[in-house]
Amino acid sequence: MYEGGPARAADATFTVRGTCRRIFPNHGNGHLHREHEAVPLRGRPIHDREKELALKAWVRFLKHGLQREDFTKRLYEHIHCGFIAHYNRQGFYDTYFENGKDTVQFLSQFDKRGECRSGEYGGTTWQHEPYADLQRAMIGEAAPFIPELMEAAQERARESDLAQARALAEKHGRELR
Repeated sequence: MYEGGPARAADATFTVRGTCRRIFPNHGNGHLHREHEAVPLRGRPIHDREKELALKAWVRFLKHGLQREDFTKRLYEHIHCGFIAHYNRQGFYDTYFENGKDTVQFLSQFDKRGECRSGEYGGTTWQHEPYADLQRAMIGEAAPFIPELMEAAQERARESDLAQARALAEKHGRELR
Protein backbone atom coordinates (compact mmCIF):
# COMPACT_ATOMS: atom_id res chain seq x y z
CA MET A 1 0.00 0.00 0.00
CA TYR A 2 1.23 3.50 -0.49
CA GLU A 3 0.57 6.67 1.40
CA GLY A 4 -0.22 10.14 0.12
CA GLY A 5 -2.22 11.29 -2.83
CA PRO A 6 0.00 10.76 -5.88
CA ALA A 7 -1.79 9.58 -8.96
CA ARG A 8 0.83 6.94 -9.71
CA ALA A 9 2.24 4.38 -7.32
CA ALA A 10 5.78 5.24 -8.49
CA ASP A 11 5.32 8.76 -7.09
CA ALA A 12 4.40 7.49 -3.64
CA THR A 13 6.25 6.59 -0.49
CA PHE A 14 5.69 2.91 0.09
CA THR A 15 5.17 1.48 3.53
CA VAL A 16 5.14 -2.14 4.54
CA ARG A 17 4.17 -3.95 7.71
CA GLY A 18 6.55 -6.52 9.09
CA THR A 19 10.27 -7.12 8.85
CA CYS A 20 12.08 -6.95 5.54
CA ARG A 21 9.03 -7.21 3.35
CA ARG A 22 9.59 -5.08 0.33
CA ILE A 23 7.30 -3.71 -2.31
CA PHE A 24 8.82 -3.43 -5.76
CA PRO A 25 7.11 -0.45 -7.39
CA ASN A 26 8.41 -1.42 -10.82
CA HIS A 27 6.67 -4.80 -10.89
CA GLY A 28 3.70 -4.80 -13.16
CA ASN A 29 3.20 -1.06 -13.56
CA GLY A 30 6.20 -0.05 -15.66
CA HIS A 31 7.37 2.59 -13.18
CA LEU A 32 10.85 2.37 -11.75
CA HIS A 33 12.03 3.38 -8.31
CA ARG A 34 13.87 6.71 -8.33
CA GLU A 35 16.88 7.12 -6.06
CA HIS A 36 15.51 10.25 -4.38
CA GLU A 37 12.34 8.51 -3.26
CA ALA A 38 11.98 7.11 0.21
CA VAL A 39 11.84 3.32 0.18
CA PRO A 40 10.55 1.10 2.99
CA LEU A 41 12.67 -0.35 5.74
CA ARG A 42 11.04 -2.22 8.61
CA GLY A 43 7.72 -0.49 8.09
CA ARG A 44 9.04 3.05 7.62
CA PRO A 45 10.53 5.03 4.74
CA ILE A 46 14.31 5.12 4.46
CA HIS A 47 15.82 8.35 3.21
CA ASP A 48 19.21 9.21 1.77
CA ARG A 49 20.56 10.44 5.12
CA GLU A 50 19.80 7.08 6.72
CA LYS A 51 21.54 5.35 3.83
CA GLU A 52 24.60 7.56 4.33
CA LEU A 53 24.70 6.74 8.04
CA ALA A 54 24.29 3.02 7.34
CA LEU A 55 27.14 3.18 4.82
CA LYS A 56 29.38 4.94 7.36
CA ALA A 57 28.55 2.26 9.93
CA TRP A 58 29.41 -0.43 7.33
CA VAL A 59 32.81 1.12 6.61
CA ARG A 60 33.57 1.45 10.33
CA PHE A 61 32.61 -2.21 10.86
CA LEU A 62 34.90 -3.33 8.04
CA LYS A 63 37.74 -0.99 8.98
CA HIS A 64 37.77 -2.28 12.55
CA GLY A 65 37.87 -5.91 11.49
CA LEU A 66 34.22 -6.93 11.99
CA GLN A 67 34.25 -6.28 15.73
CA ARG A 68 31.03 -6.97 17.62
CA GLU A 69 30.96 -3.47 19.14
CA ASP A 70 30.99 -1.96 15.64
CA PHE A 71 28.03 -4.05 14.48
CA THR A 72 25.52 -1.35 15.32
CA LYS A 73 21.76 -1.45 15.29
CA ARG A 74 21.74 0.89 12.28
CA LEU A 75 24.03 -1.43 10.34
CA TYR A 76 22.06 -4.53 11.32
CA GLU A 77 18.78 -2.98 10.22
CA HIS A 78 20.22 -2.30 6.78
CA ILE A 79 22.04 -5.54 6.06
CA HIS A 80 19.96 -8.31 7.61
CA CYS A 81 17.30 -8.10 4.89
CA GLY A 82 17.89 -10.77 2.30
CA PHE A 83 19.32 -13.18 4.86
CA ILE A 84 17.41 -15.87 6.69
CA ALA A 85 15.41 -14.79 9.69
CA HIS A 86 17.41 -13.78 12.71
CA TYR A 87 15.76 -12.73 15.90
CA ASN A 88 18.19 -9.97 16.77
CA ARG A 89 21.45 -8.25 16.02
CA GLN A 90 23.48 -10.53 18.29
CA GLY A 91 22.06 -13.64 16.63
CA PHE A 92 22.95 -12.26 13.21
CA TYR A 93 26.46 -11.41 14.37
CA ASP A 94 26.96 -14.85 15.93
CA THR A 95 25.77 -16.53 12.74
CA TYR A 96 27.99 -14.65 10.30
CA PHE A 97 31.01 -13.38 12.20
CA GLU A 98 31.93 -15.95 14.85
CA ASN A 99 32.86 -18.75 12.43
CA GLY A 100 35.46 -18.09 9.73
CA LYS A 101 33.66 -20.16 7.10
CA ASP A 102 30.40 -18.25 7.63
CA THR A 103 32.25 -14.93 7.55
CA VAL A 104 33.79 -15.84 4.19
CA GLN A 105 30.33 -16.72 2.87
CA PHE A 106 28.88 -13.44 4.13
CA LEU A 107 31.74 -11.29 2.80
CA SER A 108 31.61 -12.95 -0.63
CA GLN A 109 28.27 -11.22 -1.16
CA PHE A 110 30.09 -7.87 -1.01
CA ASP A 111 33.27 -8.92 -2.85
CA LYS A 112 33.32 -7.14 -6.20
CA ARG A 113 36.08 -9.49 -7.40
CA GLY A 114 33.33 -12.12 -7.69
CA GLU A 115 29.69 -12.17 -8.68
CA CYS A 116 28.35 -10.69 -5.41
CA ARG A 117 25.81 -13.47 -5.06
CA SER A 118 23.61 -13.72 -2.02
CA GLY A 119 25.42 -15.44 0.83
CA GLU A 120 22.33 -17.50 1.52
CA TYR A 121 20.43 -18.03 -1.69
CA GLY A 122 23.13 -17.67 -4.35
CA GLY A 123 21.15 -15.20 -6.44
CA THR A 124 21.83 -11.61 -7.43
CA THR A 125 18.33 -10.19 -7.08
CA TRP A 126 19.35 -8.51 -3.82
CA GLN A 127 21.32 -6.04 -5.94
CA HIS A 128 18.23 -4.95 -7.87
CA GLU A 129 15.81 -4.32 -5.05
CA PRO A 130 14.76 -0.88 -3.79
CA TYR A 131 17.98 -0.66 -1.76
CA ALA A 132 20.20 -1.29 -4.77
CA ASP A 133 21.94 2.08 -4.50
CA LEU A 134 22.94 1.39 -0.90
CA GLN A 135 23.93 -2.19 -1.68
CA ARG A 136 26.11 -1.13 -4.61
CA ALA A 137 27.73 1.49 -2.39
CA MET A 138 28.38 -1.14 0.29
CA ILE A 139 30.09 -3.35 -2.31
CA GLY A 140 32.21 -0.43 -3.49
CA GLU A 141 33.18 0.68 0.01
CA ALA A 142 34.04 -2.88 1.01
CA ALA A 143 36.55 -3.36 -1.82
CA PRO A 144 39.67 -2.20 0.06
CA PHE A 145 38.83 -4.28 3.13
CA ILE A 146 37.47 -7.52 1.66
CA PRO A 147 40.75 -9.23 0.67
CA GLU A 148 42.30 -8.90 4.12
CA LEU A 149 39.07 -9.73 5.95
CA MET A 150 38.49 -12.79 3.76
CA GLU A 151 42.05 -13.98 4.32
CA ALA A 152 41.69 -13.59 8.10
CA ALA A 153 38.33 -15.41 8.05
CA GLN A 154 39.76 -18.24 5.94
CA GLU A 155 42.65 -18.58 8.39
CA ARG A 156 40.18 -18.74 11.30
CA ALA A 157 38.25 -21.44 9.44
CA ARG A 158 41.46 -23.44 8.84
CA GLU A 159 42.49 -23.14 12.49
CA SER A 160 39.04 -24.23 13.61
CA ASP A 161 39.14 -27.24 11.27
CA LEU A 162 42.61 -28.23 12.49
CA ALA A 163 41.59 -27.89 16.14
CA GLN A 164 38.61 -30.12 15.47
CA ALA A 165 40.80 -32.65 13.64
CA ARG A 166 43.32 -32.68 16.51
CA ALA A 167 40.53 -33.22 19.04
CA LEU A 168 39.14 -36.14 17.00
CA ALA A 169 42.59 -37.67 16.55
CA GLU A 170 43.27 -37.40 20.26
CA LYS A 171 39.89 -38.91 21.05
CA HIS A 172 40.84 -41.96 18.99
CA GLY A 173 44.41 -42.20 20.28
CA ARG A 174 45.98 -40.85 17.09
CA GLU A 175 48.40 -38.05 16.47
CA LEU A 176 48.33 -35.60 13.60
CA ARG A 177 51.52 -34.62 11.85
